[in-house]
Amino acid sequence: MRGVDFVDPTRRVRAALVAGRGHYDTVLRAVAEASRSIWIATANLKELMVEDPRAVPGRARTRRRSYRSVLAVFDELAHRGVELRILHAGFPSRAFREELDRHPRLFQGGLQLRTCPRLHFKVVVVDGAFLYLGSANWTGAGLGAKGAGRRNFELGFAGSDDGLLDRVQELFDRIWRGAACKGCKLRDVCPAPLDGAGKSRRRE
Repeated sequence: MRGVDFVDPTRRVRAALVAGRGHYDTVLRAVAEASRSIWIATANLKELMVEDPRAVPGRARTRRRSYRSVLAVFDELAHRGVELRILHAGFPSRAFREELDRHPRLFQGGLQLRTCPRLHFKVVVVDGAFLYLGSANWTGAGLGAKGAGRRNFELGFAGSDDGLLDRVQELFDRIWRGAACKGCKLRDVCPAPLDGAGKSRRRE
């Protein structure tokens, strides 16, 4: 297993280039359809509102869209046994933490959160078969959930290349397990070095 510093040989990879609202249509759709696992790496972690396609009894369908927190989606996925991991650098936003409090299944272990202050790459892996690798953080502005005049200008790749999936998951897991903590020069400011975390921390 290689460490965190590497350059893989050049080869052909089939992937879609994703920009702007394309993140919402591609990445969040894959997340909503997960059946086994979702691994997310993000520098910033914020509350994220997504369109709610469900019909609500007693409420007529209108042209106006309704929204709900993506954590409500995660709660349903956790209920179905989907593994949920988020590796992030900064403290989650207050809105994220307040919404998390509304979902006991998530903060009691359904959603695993771990922090590494040095983390800066942005990745979403779904079921070990779908990969997003790009600039977008796990935020509404990053993933295209904001309006056209408010969302960030983001760019990334989405696809199912086995080689990229293997390498990205290997790096994610290495950081997740704390294998990269030894010799880290930011250890004195790290809230909880992952090599000493023991059991996965469930809340932050």
